[in-house]
Amino acid sequence: MNPPEPLPFTLTPAEKRAACQGSLPEDVLLGLRLFNAGAYFEAHEALETAWRAETGPVRELYRGILQVGVAYYKIQQGKYSGACKLFARAQGWLAPFPDVCRGIQVERLRQDAAAAEQELLRLGPQGTAIFPTALFRPVEYNS
Repeated sequence: MNPPEPLPFTLTPAEKRAACQGSLPEDVLLGLRLFNAGAYFEAHEALETAWRAETGPVRELYRGILQVGVAYYKIQQGKYSGACKLFARAQGWLAPFPDVCRGIQVERLRQDAAAAEQELLRLGPQGTAIFPTALFRPVEYNS
């Protein structure tokens, strides 16, 4: 894997608790459904709408999820370098959050994204054509 990028932000334990309370907005739920259906570009649009509307730190969770989806999309397009950059950025946005936040299984997503990134790096730039899409795992969440 690539060396981790520095964390773009951190959260105190109290901030984590506060950020992870409450329900998911409809745009996030739509984005998660689209992500899980493999419609990564459309998922990005819905999650970006939610990210722009949210003012609290949970917005960065939405950013992390959408960047994982865009990394998958870049692999589908054969864009190795872009996918690698997005995986690294996504991990930075997801890292400050607890294992579960607003019903989203964040730790599972981190693990799934790391496994996809590791396989992409193993395959190298020419490997996007043979990338095992079974590694495009859904985001697990409770609605």
